[in-house]
Amino acid sequence: MPMDEFAQSTANLKQAVPLMIKYQVPTTPTNYALWYTYVAQTNPQLNQAIDRSISETGLCSAVTSEQLYQKHLALDTERNSEQVKHSLEAIATELQVTMQDTRVDAEQFHQVLEKGFSQLAKIDSEGLSLDEMVALVRELVQNSQKIGVSTRFFRDQLTDAEKEIGDLKNRIEEIRKEAYEDAMTNVLNRRAFDQEINTMMAMNKPFSLIMMDIDFFKTINDNFGHMFGDQVLKAIAKRISDSCNNGEKIYRIGGEEFALLLPTRKLLIARQFAESQRRAIERLNIINKNTSQRLNNVTASFGVAEFTPGDDYQSLMHRADVQLYKAKQLGRNRVMPMSL
Repeated sequence: MPMDEFAQSTANLKQAVPLMIKYQVPTTPTNYALWYTYVAQTNPQLNQAIDRSISETGLCSAVTSEQLYQKHLALDTERNSEQVKHSLEAIATELQVTMQDTRVDAEQFHQVLEKGFSQLAKIDSEGLSLDEMVALVRELVQNSQKIGVSTRFFRDQLTDAEKEIGDLKNRIEEIRKEAYEDAMTNVLNRRAFDQEINTMMAMNKPFSLIMMDIDFFKTINDNFGHMFGDQVLKAIAKRISDSCNNGEKIYRIGGEEFALLLPTRKLLIARQFAESQRRAIERLNIINKNTSQRLNNVTASFGVAEFTPGDDYQSLMHRADVQLYKAKQLGRNRVMPMSL
């Protein structure tokens, strides 16, 4: 690398690291790549997305950084899942080729054996000289060694492939665990929520938490079936997700339970946002795709709490849960606290 490029790279890195520390971004390879690119200003869309996140939320959390990396940088290289897929395909191809080579060697050795036995049968009828017999035995030994090497190589490849596949299975599991998205609803999951809320508390800046639970969800499952229940979850998640336009984020943290984090929002504003979501859900009109039956009375209950200095994960979650429980006690389909 030319010295001027090295100097520029060093300068970019020196700018990237303080930004990562400032915004509570873990120092992982992907985050280094993300913030190095941000400082280098080589990807305008990435810079706009990071600036928007900082403007709306005051931070660019680990979850947001991972999502931005996957969207703006990982597309230029193979994603982890694609690498796993290609690795498995390569292993399968190598084993197939080796197996074919071994089969060819075995067939050739079989032909040598047939030829050797045929020549040995001539000992009585035609007689063979000592030199001819030695040459025949030598040929059989050489070919047996060849097939031995071939089969040992195939056996070793199988052993190596078994280890590689085991490693890949572990990597697939890691990728699955590292995923921040709920597979059914396509909103963020509990792992993402835990990371985000802890990051926001560490920043010690105002934000609010909304806990939301779909009312009588078990009854929906019992009356309409679990597939329709899944349809209800997806519809509600999409309705709320579409409303998150100013830094709010929705997470599915349990079966029918969702949470929302509202950076910089005080309790009053967060309660108003929750009320707008309650009304939006109340207006949902969901049609059972299998029976065409219409469900137009889906409701949800909400509990809202504001982060205060000194809060930890348990205390903030407890206050929001208490308000959610009160909303259910008072008849559901409401936001608590009732008034401020």
